[in-house]
Order: sequence, then structure tokens, then C-alpha cells
Amino acid sequence: MPALLRRLSLAALVAIILAACQSTTGSVAPAIPAATPAPSGAASLAEASPSLEASSPPLAGQTDTDWGRIWDSLPAGFPNYPGSTPAEAAASGPVSSVFAIQGVPAKTVVDWIRSRLEQATYRTGGLSGPLEDGSFVLDLTGSSPGCRVQVSIAPLGGLTTVMIRYGAACPAP
Repeated sequence: MPALLRRLSLAALVAIILAACQSTTGSVAPAIPAATPAPSGAASLAEASPSLEASSPPLAGQTDTDWGRIWDSLPAGFPNYPGSTPAEAAASGPVSSVFAIQGVPAKTVVDWIRSRLEQATYRTGGLSGPLEDGSFVLDLTGSSPGCRVQVSIAPLGGLTTVMIRYGAACPAP
């Protein structure tokens, strides 16, 4: 009889623990599988499930912005206008990269970047501009689910600045 009492007590304890784990909707919270290294070219967990991107804390090398979560850098080989130089001081908020180009009109830069990104399998979702200040905003999507890129190009005197937000659902840099 004491063994039966212990089993009933254990069953009651398990039921209490499961009840405590339930969300406000009444369902048991799903377990998140342990991360395993993905084969080269395979989608990451963030790429496969963009909803995790918004609800989980940023990974190392990522930042939350008003635009969405971004990588803090660009992948190797990301198109960079010839003759451009890093210009972190020109950034207005968190960006993946910012650079400046001397003596090249903003329209020339936006056309060049758009062409190179489309060749790299990104699709243009929208192009705004020229805006009142002569700037352009180029929105693109990548081939990975949820992958977004935003490129802001602005003239500043004899310089053109380029600020890039590379979405966290895009392949890791």
C-alpha cells in the first residue's frame, strides 16, 4: 500500500509541475531543441523560423532596432561600392555597416547597389526616393525565409553615405 501512495503522490506532483508550465492559453510551452551545427548552406534556426527572431533575445553579433533585428556586420562578399570607406560616425542608430563615397551621386550609388544585390539573388521590394533631402531607401528580400535588407543612401555635401541594415533572418555573416 505505501508503494501505491508514493506513485499517486508522484503523479500528483508531475500534474502540478505540468500545470505550472502551461501558458495563459492553456497549452504546454514547446521545448526548444538544442542547437546542432547545420551543414554548409543549410538554413539556420532563425532563418527557418522568423517568429523566434522577434521573441528571443538577440544572438551575439545581433542588435534589435526599430526596423527589426539586424546582424552587426555584413557577410564577406556583400557588395561594397568601389572606393568606399568605412564611416561609422555617419550612422544614425544601429546598422550592420555604414560607408561613404567621395564625389559620386546618390542615384548612381543606389543603382549600382541594387544591381549587385539583385545579381546576388536579392529581390527589390521597394525603392523610395529621391526624398526631399536627395536620399534613397532600398528595401530587398533574400532567398532565406524572412531575410530582409535595407539600404539607405544619402548625399552629404561631396559625400554619399550608405547605411545597411542586414536582417537577422538572413544568413550569418
